[in-house]
Amino acid sequence: QVQLVESGGGLVQAGGSLRLSCVASERTFKRYTMGWFRQAPGKEREFVAAISQSGISTLYANSVKGRFTISRDNAKNTVYLQMNSLKPEDTAVYYCAARTWAPSSKTSEYDSWGQGTQVTVSS
Repeated sequence: QVQLVESGGGLVQAGGSLRLSCVASERTFKRYTMGWFRQAPGKEREFVAAISQSGISTLYANSVKGRFTISRDNAKNTVYLQMNSLKPEDTAVYYCAARTWAPSSKTSEYDSWGQGTQVTVSS
């Protein structure tokens, strides 16, 4: 398993932006598909976005499409989630995750997880 550390969360007003980062410990980072998930209080963890090993293929949840952008820098072992036009319903703990196959929206198909970073959007 790969160790993942998220950062970049915080408190922002509705309509604002945040960029989350997730740094991986593995030198073989480029072999992993990376995903972002989120979990709001009292709710199940849900898929947000995923990106393939090369960065060519991306996948987004309908709720964030057009507002969030996932990207990666394999030289820095880092995946990003740029979040624009944030809404109060985006408030959650955001997790990054890794798997060795193609991008997936299924939580159960990811092998490694970070500890999460809190994002709070005020109205």
